[in-house]
Amino acid sequence: MASQRIFQLGLRRAAAPGLRVQPAGRIGQRRLAATQAEASEILAKQRLQRPVSPHLTIYKPQITWYGSALNRLSGIMLSAPLYLFGFAYLAAPTLGWHLETQSMAAAVAGWSATSKILLKSYFALPFFYHSLNGLRHLSWDLGTGFKNQTVIRTGWSVAALTVASSVYYIFMG
Repeated sequence: MASQRIFQLGLRRAAAPGLRVQPAGRIGQRRLAATQAEASEILAKQRLQRPVSPHLTIYKPQITWYGSALNRLSGIMLSAPLYLFGFAYLAAPTLGWHLETQSMAAAVAGWSATSKILLKSYFALPFFYHSLNGLRHLSWDLGTGFKNQTVIRTGWSVAALTVASSVYYIFMG
């Protein structure tokens, strides 16, 4: 058995002179770079020859893809103004701004109808989408609705309910 192992190692050495046998019989590659700079240069050349990952360009966009992106975007659209207003409200007494309810209501009352509709749209669409999609995700946490047809159907349902509830809120509320 030992002679067979020695013969195999000898064959490996003869077949691949660039490889060396390590103490436990494992084969490793011989180091060609003498300095750190040479090693970095070799690594940079190897990186240039690597294939580029296709990323999202090879996938056909589906409702789940759009739904995930919109859920994240709607969360950002809702949280960014909240934080900005919160910091402004804290800084208002120091800076002399009037962010009390009465002054803000008086300012908005003087806006045009188009401005009010745009402001309500900015908050209504992400709010209703994020809320309804959150209910969809809660059902997933309970382990229901994972079939492809169910996911697609609930995705389009969330989109339709978002538009319907937002239009109702913007023009009727």
